[in-house]
Amino acid sequence: MRALLSGVMVTAFRWAAAVVAGLATLVGAVGVGLHYSTSSARLPVLAASAASYMMIGSVLGAVVFALLRYRLATAVALLTVVAAVWIQAPRYIGESAGGGGEVLTVMQANVLFGEADPATVVSEVEERRVDLLTVSELTPEAVEAYAREGLDRMLPYHFVSPEPGAGGTGIWSRYPLSDEVEYDGFVMNQVSATAAVPGGGPVAVYAFHPVPPVYDTHVWADELSRLQGILESAPPAVPVVVGADFNATYDHTQYRAMLSGRLRDTAEQVGAGFLFTYPTDKRIPPLVGIDHILVAGGRATSVETVTLPGSDHRAVVAQIRLDRPPR
Repeated sequence: MRALLSGVMVTAFRWAAAVVAGLATLVGAVGVGLHYSTSSARLPVLAASAASYMMIGSVLGAVVFALLRYRLATAVALLTVVAAVWIQAPRYIGESAGGGGEVLTVMQANVLFGEADPATVVSEVEERRVDLLTVSELTPEAVEAYAREGLDRMLPYHFVSPEPGAGGTGIWSRYPLSDEVEYDGFVMNQVSATAAVPGGGPVAVYAFHPVPPVYDTHVWADELSRLQGILESAPPAVPVVVGADFNATYDHTQYRAMLSGRLRDTAEQVGAGFLFTYPTDKRIPPLVGIDHILVAGGRATSVETVTLPGSDHRAVVAQIRLDRPPR
């Protein structure tokens, strides 16, 4: 009787473990599918923010199935693991060195309705010798506060479109700006300008902030698509720098579409892996990376995040070496 009971318990345990492994593998496979999903429907868009976490399930599934010696199930789980590694590996490998031209330090900061501590924002610009600063959720009060803290002394050129709340966006530069543009038809302000970098020639600078998908996923997808179109129309011979709270992660195809041409994500260029920037105003650490710096005509040599007290985002700071301009 005892042996029978023991056998039943072992069978039940194996069955339960197989169910858990199957569910974990399924979750991992769904994560892989979400990474490639082009849907603008609310559920898949929001779920794609967690796709990288979901892919971890396939590892658990493969381990448990292997311990249970379920060969076919193990093979299926391992295929999902391989797909997940294939997806995530470029974020850690980085790209070969390039550039050879001038070095720019670029900072992108979402300042949460202008509530990020202005002294910290300006001190980070000073300590890191930032050359280009792009700001999301820029308010008129924040513009005035930055001026009082001395930002205009360090970055004397700016093109800003501030608004109360989350709609404002701006660019500050160490170098003269020209060709300032504010793009119509977006919920929040999107701006660009051309910086005259000594020794590097003109550099097209964009500061973007599309709506978050919780606003409306179809509007979100449409704005990302139109921003991609704006970037694709940039002069091909001119380096491009984009600082943005894209409200999208690496696992959103709508974001990765921007990287299909000249542009590259600086974090991917240096192999920075998961660069978590949001949210920072919770008891838990930030879980997703939605703030990005993109570059064309150059290569990042370092990328890091910076805490801004009062904001719900970490800032992103990238050092970029521009390609050597033709003589």
